[in-house]
Amino acid sequence: MYKSRARTFIKRARKMIESGNLEEAEKLVQESIKALDRAAERGVLHKNNVARRKSRLMKYFNKARSLSA
Repeated sequence: MYKSRARTFIKRARKMIESGNLEEAEKLVQESIKALDRAAERGVLHKNNVARRKSRLMKYFNKARSLSA
C-alpha cells in the first residue's frame, strides 16, 4: 500500500511537471516526498532507494522550474 501510494504521487507529480503546471506540481512533489518517507519508515522501501527517488524527482522539478523562469 505504501509503495503504491508513493508511486502514484510520483507519477502525478511528473505529469504535472511535464504539463508545465509547476504550482500544482510543487504540491504533488511534497506529497510524493511524504509518501516515500512513510514507505521508508515502514520498511517497505530501503532508505537509500527513497533518497534516490526523491533526488531524481527534485532534480526533474528544479530543471523544469529553471527552464520556465
